[in-house]
Amino acid sequence: MTDIGAHLLIVDDDERIRGLLQKFLVRNGFMATAARDAAHARRLLAGLDFDLIVLDVMMPGEDGLSLTRDLRQRLQTPILLLTAKGEADDRITGLEAGADDYLTKPFEPKELLLRVNAILRRMPKPAEDPQVVQVLHLGPIRYDIERGELWRGSEAVRLTATEAALMRIFSGQPNQPFSRPDLVSLLNRDKGVAGDQVQERAVDVQITRLRKKIELNPKQPRYLQTVRGAGYMLAPD
Repeated sequence: MTDIGAHLLIVDDDERIRGLLQKFLVRNGFMATAARDAAHARRLLAGLDFDLIVLDVMMPGEDGLSLTRDLRQRLQTPILLLTAKGEADDRITGLEAGADDYLTKPFEPKELLLRVNAILRRMPKPAEDPQVVQVLHLGPIRYDIERGELWRGSEAVRLTATEAALMRIFSGQPNQPFSRPDLVSLLNRDKGVAGDQVQERAVDVQITRLRKKIELNPKQPRYLQTVRGAGYMLAPD
């Protein structure tokens, strides 16, 4: 049985395999985001939470084993490694690096699905943390993270689909800058954004519009800041 709605990150340098896996997993009820290499994966992980990472071992630059070791130091997200190597020593190395399972290429898509679901079933359901912030305060504006609603006092502030998606991204990592390319990638993945693919120039336009709704002085933003050389960042009170 598929864990409907689980969000998977696919990391593979082979564009064809990456696309096929993404389409297959989406057809089977998952949300799936794809990264072309370790650096791209790191940028996505900085702004999004994933339920499982499907990670190719043999990649140019930083390989999957190195990325697994680093991620395991700070994340508990389960990792399923994919590799063309099938020897026992390689499987052991992957598991010692912190992977939860190991699948050798080539493989049947159904086997991938079974392993993904098996890993997800083993993961404990997180208990609600009363310390987790559910509302961000931006001066007279408050943003309800769970509901995705923006309020000025008792008055609801209407957000377009793209503005709402930006608020979801920024509120997931307050005080964390997002570059334009990262925002383009995250917005184009967001199911709440309809229409044509978002471009970098459109991101600047949407940021300007969003500032008009949350800033006292949009021309001198206090909360939705521009970070020189890094992008945009939400800095709540």
